[in-house]
Amino acid sequence: MVSLFTGKILITNNKDCDEVDTERELSQRLDNKVMLLYFGSGECTRCQEFSPVLKDFFVKLTDEFYVERASQLVLVYVSQDETEEKQEKFLKTMPKRWLFLPFQDEFKRELELRFAVSDTPVVVVLKPSGEVIAGNAVEEIRCLGTACFRNWQEAAELVDRSFFLAEDFDDLAKRSITDPIRHLKYKLEKKTRKKERREVLCPDIEL
Repeated sequence: MVSLFTGKILITNNKDCDEVDTERELSQRLDNKVMLLYFGSGECTRCQEFSPVLKDFFVKLTDEFYVERASQLVLVYVSQDETEEKQEKFLKTMPKRWLFLPFQDEFKRELELRFAVSDTPVVVVLKPSGEVIAGNAVEEIRCLGTACFRNWQEAAELVDRSFFLAEDFDDLAKRSITDPIRHLKYKLEKKTRKKERREVLCPDIEL
């Protein structure tokens, strides 16, 4: 799944608009999970009807208020909004754990072509390998609710996370002594980029 977004920037839908762009970050967020690509917009009438359903579906599977452990599920919003302002307005109403591509990223068009998206809303369901489980799961989600995730989970053949250490400790033994220095340098560069991006994507947030 990481390969689909290698070299791309994904943004977390939180107040800091955190970027997910390194191989390690992408791996932590995307590996061993069912991925949903949501092609939609805030202005589309059908999307306005479906988006609250998808939001409820996602929250009930990933929010610890509803489940003991968040499901192995990640969602990337592929905006079909006419303007960046409309995209921002829509995302403010959606879960903070959603990821999205920068508005100007032309990769969105590549995804539309790759998955033959001609209308909205569309929810493409992918295995960790990138193989398609469902070309458009909108009606499945609408009719079955969270029950359909079990089917996707079985089809995706996900590895039970209980066999792994927490993500924060992944590959700890493999890190070199120079990692902290390289990470600090990267974080400083990334902080500068993120500040510039936040001024565009999140103008209402006080920096």
